[in-house]
Amino acid sequence: MRSIPFNKLLIIFLMVFTVSANAAEIWVSPNGKDINSGTKESPLATVHMAMRKARELRRLKDPSIKDGIRIIVMNGTYYLNEPLFVRPEDSGTADSPTTIEADVNARPIISGGIEIKNWTKSTTIINGLKKGSVWVADAPKKAGSLIDYRQLWVNGKKAVRAKNTAGTTMERILSWNHEEQTCWIPFKDKSVKFEPGMEMFIVQWWSNANLRIKNIEVQKDSAKLSFEEPESRIQSEHPWPAPWISKNNGNSAYFLNNAFSLLNEPGEWYLDKKSAKIYYIPRAGEEINSVTVTAPVLENLVEVKGTIDSPVHHFQFKGISFQYSNWLRPSQQGHVPLQSGLYLLDAYKLKVPGTPNQASLENQAWVGRPRSAVEVNYANNIQFESCRFEHLASTGLDLNKGTNHNTIKGNLFKDIGGSAINVGVFSEEAFEAHLPLIIKDEREMCSDEVISDNLITNVTNEDWGTLGISAGFVRNITIEHNEISDVSYSGMAMGWGWTHTPNVMQNNKILGNKIHHYAKHLHDVAGIYTLSAQPGSRIEENYIDKVYNSPYAHDPFLWLYLYTDEGSEGFTIKNNWIAEKKILKNHNGPKGNIWEHNDPYVSTKIKDAAGIRAPYKHLEKEVVIDEKWGLQEMPKSYAIELIGSDFDIEKIKSTLTGFRIVGQELYQWKNHLVIYGKMNQPERTKRKLAGAFPSLEIKIYDDLVYDFQNFERCKDSKPASDWENIVLTANLPADEKLQKEYVEYHKTQFEKWPEVAKGFCNADFQQLQVFKKDRQLILIISIPKGESLDKLNPRTTQNNPRVDDWNALMKKYQSGIEGAKPDETWIFLNKVETK
Repeated sequence: MRSIPFNKLLIIFLMVFTVSANAAEIWVSPNGKDINSGTKESPLATVHMAMRKARELRRLKDPSIKDGIRIIVMNGTYYLNEPLFVRPEDSGTADSPTTIEADVNARPIISGGIEIKNWTKSTTIINGLKKGSVWVADAPKKAGSLIDYRQLWVNGKKAVRAKNTAGTTMERILSWNHEEQTCWIPFKDKSVKFEPGMEMFIVQWWSNANLRIKNIEVQKDSAKLSFEEPESRIQSEHPWPAPWISKNNGNSAYFLNNAFSLLNEPGEWYLDKKSAKIYYIPRAGEEINSVTVTAPVLENLVEVKGTIDSPVHHFQFKGISFQYSNWLRPSQQGHVPLQSGLYLLDAYKLKVPGTPNQASLENQAWVGRPRSAVEVNYANNIQFESCRFEHLASTGLDLNKGTNHNTIKGNLFKDIGGSAINVGVFSEEAFEAHLPLIIKDEREMCSDEVISDNLITNVTNEDWGTLGISAGFVRNITIEHNEISDVSYSGMAMGWGWTHTPNVMQNNKILGNKIHHYAKHLHDVAGIYTLSAQPGSRIEENYIDKVYNSPYAHDPFLWLYLYTDEGSEGFTIKNNWIAEKKILKNHNGPKGNIWEHNDPYVSTKIKDAAGIRAPYKHLEKEVVIDEKWGLQEMPKSYAIELIGSDFDIEKIKSTLTGFRIVGQELYQWKNHLVIYGKMNQPERTKRKLAGAFPSLEIKIYDDLVYDFQNFERCKDSKPASDWENIVLTANLPADEKLQKEYVEYHKTQFEKWPEVAKGFCNADFQQLQVFKKDRQLILIISIPKGESLDKLNPRTTQNNPRVDDWNALMKKYQSGIEGAKPDETWIFLNKVETK
């Protein structure tokens, strides 16, 4: 067939589109041809060519584009040989945008992957597995060279790179030598052999690292690992986050992967570069003739890239699926992140702490940014709506530098190795990560973005330290009504720089999001996390619940719902529904933040309204929750009493630090010190205190014989945002019969003496709890902050004589503890003020 000259093809193309009354339409189909006219009846084959044709319509100012250009993509998969590049010349206008959109009821896929076909069953025994247990295929090549990749998907489900541990289990390192840059590990399985390309995946605090192994030196049941550069030096020199050694919680967890000798479990795969073969052990139910095996090739599928003077603008994507992206840097240079997946280019600890910006800073770090399937730079009024980002190796969508007034709404982000969405600069490569960003040209700023009504689920599944949504140095952006679930670390983070110094960040909003089932692998986490000063910013009406129980966390109690970290200030944080007041305000800026009503007493209307809104609620059916993974046990109220004379208060507080007791407060009377708050594993706390203070008697009050809660017992109540606790103690009679009577009265009080609870409601008591240990009682009365018990207590009996009867009845069961005066029954303990 004789080809048509391009100039004649262009004339035909223009004739087709000048007849359109509204928007020009360019159609694309997997069955089309790029020499076609681009009508629905004669579609093009590639989106590349459609964009070129649209660009020509813009250049020639064709009248058909008055109301825009619609590139309509029919159902099917479009395999890319190179990324789609959206240039400034592709820009539209507010009245005439360019849109790449799915045909009606179609789900077109833009894929950066390649299908691996012609699988056969192994004819030899591999790693002790019987013949035929392993599938083998020729590894695909491009331009004569083997294609490299770190992920593989079988029927859309990610396979596991061959590793030395079974399932989700990990082992723990024995030690780390920072001077030698080596690590000792247990090495009892002698079937494991060192192979070039073998890696160590290690958990370290709020991140993980991928380290290419240089050598394994085996000595009996242990082995010493050394690593390739540059990650070897960076891993051992940088102070945070680093491998940890802990007698209490276990050393850093790890596994080895990417070696043929490790291939032994269903779902595992291995790329043998030397023999140009790929191996896979099928999962149950997978048949060799009915699977689609896909490997990623391109690291970047779409690049929207303008310049500071000529940004891309008014370009839209609607209903398009972006699938199968690659990310090879960990295989080439290792991967040692600082935080949020930003990998270290250089890092070390200062011998003499202090920088011009932070007097005590000891950590110097320069970071790089991971690749993204879709990258946007210097662009405005770009929109992604109802798209799908799936099966991606690193970040899903990245709005980096010079982006503003862009919208990301109603999209699905699922099965992504890194963060679903990165937005804003996170320190450029030449910029030390702890410096505040101050720019001279506002056009470099990331601002006025809207990220709304997206479902983000099963992301961060390769780089565990990444997030659902991660925002760096940003201004006036709105993140609202998204749902985030099944993430390894925090749900979302806002801010960068670890500094209270004023910088570009201000007026940022996190509103009405639903975040649940997070912290799957790491701790030092939160549903919402912030860094640095951000005046005028708001975190309001979010719903945060359900925290995974990470089995390898360095600090098992350091999981939070809200976490304002280093330098955070200028935030109003209110009306967020959280299952418990488990929050952390860590070295916040001097101007502070406003906290109001962040607790489980927030209106259920706020809880119900959080998350995805119409017309995108259909996305909720895609939510991933790992039902087999355990959840964190909620902390419960306990009192721990220390009796003795060795009350080194600062040492006691330091001993308690790692247990993250919610609402922790200390109260003292003579030789009695009471620790009150909501705790996990109080017995563990007691053991730690006993080790630090062997001369003290320590008792746990875990028998809660009475529990009045205002929000449960008081009609139309709205609990106060902040409480003050009054702590008292008394004894019951030595007669066990009387003790049982006392307990029985309190168990039945709400039914038989309802007037007592009514009195507490009238007095606006927020809580009243009675704990018992042997015959001693600890009484906690919680009142609104700023009120006094002397003022409120008389209201309990006001027009309520039945309470007087109750109080008279209880007197026969109560007496003062040892050391009390003859006329004293309930002893008030004094609150130990925090320095």
